This record gives sequence, structure tokens and C-alpha cells, in this order.
Amino acid sequence: MMNKLHYLLVVIFSLAVVTLSSCISDEISTSASDVLSFSTDTVKFDTVITRQGSPTKQFLVFNKSKKTLNISSIRVAGESKGHFFLNVDGMKGDEFHDIEVRGQDSIFVFVESRLDPTNQDEPEYLEDNIEFVTNGVTQKVAVTAWGQDVIILNDTTLSSPTHLTASKPYVVYGTLTVDTLTHVTLDPGTTLLFHDEASMLVKGRLTAQGTQDKPITLRGDRLDHVVGEIGYDIMSGQWDGVYFNYGSFDNELSFVTMRGCYYGMQVFSYDMGHRSLHLFNCVLHNSTLLTLMGVNAWIDAEGCEFSDAGVVVADFLGGKLSFVNCTFANYYLFAAIEGPILNLETEYDDGTTAPFDGHFDNCIFYGNTSELNMNALDGYNVIMRNCLFKSNGEDDSCFINCMWDADPMFYTEREKYIFDYRLRDGSDAIARGDRSYCPESARYDRYGVDRFAGEGHDIGAYVWVPAPVTE
Repeated sequence: MMNKLHYLLVVIFSLAVVTLSSCISDEISTSASDVLSFSTDTVKFDTVITRQGSPTKQFLVFNKSKKTLNISSIRVAGESKGHFFLNVDGMKGDEFHDIEVRGQDSIFVFVESRLDPTNQDEPEYLEDNIEFVTNGVTQKVAVTAWGQDVIILNDTTLSSPTHLTASKPYVVYGTLTVDTLTHVTLDPGTTLLFHDEASMLVKGRLTAQGTQDKPITLRGDRLDHVVGEIGYDIMSGQWDGVYFNYGSFDNELSFVTMRGCYYGMQVFSYDMGHRSLHLFNCVLHNSTLLTLMGVNAWIDAEGCEFSDAGVVVADFLGGKLSFVNCTFANYYLFAAIEGPILNLETEYDDGTTAPFDGHFDNCIFYGNTSELNMNALDGYNVIMRNCLFKSNGEDDSCFINCMWDADPMFYTEREKYIFDYRLRDGSDAIARGDRSYCPESARYDRYGVDRFAGEGHDIGAYVWVPAPVTE
């Protein structure tokens, strides 16, 4: 019985091979009607920094006929001042000849770009074509990119008063250092793009003067997409972080968005009597470890969002803290969250005590982890007033008029890669804050919405705006 079954399988396999061989021919077609098909009509590179190599794109070239096709020429047409390079059958170049594709088969074509400087501030649109000539027929796949000139800062130390402007983005390699006794200003709209492991170290003073219309951006230098329409903005760990060193005081950041780093923003101080950092309408988002850390530092913040970190969102070892109308949220995407949203500690490594003096007013603490470390406020001079928590707790001398077991109803949808911490209709944070805690200077949120316009005061960084009525 087994021998018969074996014989039958051999026969079936042999027939399949014969049938397939009869369908697919090694003969090369010379007919102009036998041409190529492509998996896309356009290879898009989005924004590419000039003089730097781009990530590699790819597409498939199909031969849907039964006979082999000989592609007599594959080349980049050279119609723009950008340079696009190909990789076909493991060979790199910008022109190839006599590439055979068997019937019912396909090959990959890989594309890279290295663009010449555009000599202008704004991105320039560049377009070229990859031409395929088969049996005398020319077919094209477009290739496009936005070329962006940049200013390179390579292990740069700024030792005299300096303005970084919004004319072109800056790409930071290594460490960008603001030297001791030096005041550096970032103008509205300034963009700093940090390369892998790059960082900023502030020993002197930093003023980042963003506005609602022209925010300042600190992010990684990958401007392409991870996959499909999902940009690298979603990835943490692309660069190192920002550090304010001991002796750095009076740093002012407004309308600054910082995202995609590893260590977040860290503030070290030896003097709680001198303010180290003031944040206003800023976003510190998506960091591998944490978004904000302070060690014995005086830090004030109004209207800020601190969101998404792999360990803790905010971590403080002692310090003087004032956070008003801020949102602390954690829906970190890339790993299980290791710690609470807010971590407060009072003991240095040598066992000495770090003093605390702080308050959190009209703030939201919400996400996929606990809000505070165990016994976080026990014996600390820290209070939380009119704050919203996911946990089911109760008020005491440290928690005053707080909302427990509540839901801010963010627009965030983690599974769809949407991280939007504004309030939806029905949010428990609507009109539950205390306006007296919010200074006049923080009246408008990051989107320009008036906190004082309604009958009540909303909790968190963003004022609730009713969703538009749909028909």
C-alpha cells in the first residue's frame, strides 16, 4: 500500500513539473506587447536632508507573460538636480543593461537618494524617472523627494551669545553644548534635528521662544516613514536627550515640542532657591526612559503635556516643583511600562535626604500604569489639588478636591498610533479644576483656547473644545 502511495505521489509531482514547464518558457519574447508591470507608479522619499543619504525604498518589477523578458535598459533619467541610485540584482548604479526576468516572475529594484543642496531655506520638490526599456517600449516609474538644506552642528560648543533661527533646520551630531555663562536663544519656529545618540547639554542659559503659530521642535533626524504612512515621529530612542547641568539657571522654554528621544529632558541643580527651568505650553513626548527628570531642581510648568515613556513619565529626586494645568499620560507603545507615571524620591544614593517643596494643581494623571510610586507623598511637602486620577482613591491632607476613578477621555487611540491628549466630549476633566491656581500668563492653552472663557475651569493641559456636530 505504501509503495503504491509513493508511486502515485511521484506521478503527480512529475505531471506538475511537466505542466509548469509547458506554461513557463525560457524563450525570450521580442514582442512589443510583452512589457513590465510595477508594484507602484511612484517611489516617494518625503523629506530628504541634502548631502545625506536617504533610507532605501523598494518596488517590484513583474513579468506577467509566459516568456522571459530581457530589459535592455534600466536607468535614472537624470531629469532633476537630485541624485537617485538603484540596486538591481545586487549591483548598485544609475544604469543597467540586459536584465532578464523569467515568465511569471519578478525582481526587486531598490532606490536610494543623495540630493544636492537646493540653496534655499524651504524644502524643494524634486522629481525624476526610472526608465525601463523592454522590446523597444519605454516605461517609467516616477521617483520624488523634498530636498531640505540644513545647517550642520557637529560636536558644537556655543561659547558666546547666539541666536539659532528658523531659516533652516539644524542637524545635530554628537553634543550641542551651551557653554557656561553663555545665553543661547532659539527663535520661534526653530527646528533641531538630532542624529542617533546626539544630545544637547546646557551649562549656561537657554531661552526657547516658540509661539503657537511657530513652535520650536526638538526631534530625531529621520524624516521618512517607518512603514506606510506611519512616520518616524512615532519611534522613541532616536536620539539621546537634553540636559541642564548643575549651575544652569533661568532657562525658559515656551511652545517647545520635544519627542522621540531616549533619556528625555533632565535637570540637575544644587540650588533650590534659584529656578532652573520654566516650561510653558510645551510637549515632552515619547521617550524610551522618561520625558522629564529633576534632581534637587526648581522647575515650574504651566499648560504642558508630558506623555509616553518606557519607565516613568516624570521623575523627581527632591526639588521645588510647581505644575499647573499639566497632563501626565502614559500609553507607551514599544514595551511594557516599568514604573508609575510620576515618581517622587527623597533619598540620594549616599542615604542623605533630598528636600521637596511642590504642588500639582489642575493636573491629569492617566494611562496604562499606576499614577504614583508607593507612598509617594508620605512625609513630603508636596500637595495635589483638583487633580484627576484613574485610580480609586480618596482625598487627604496631600490630595485636595481631587477626582478619583475618573476618565479624561483622551482622543488617544494607541492601537491606531494616535496620541492626542486633548479632551473629548463627556470628559471628567471638564469644568472640574480651580481657576484660582492658574496664573493669567497661562490663560491660553497650546492651541490658543481660552481657559477662562467658560463657566468652569478644565483640568489638564488642554481646554475642552466640543466636537463638531455631524449631520
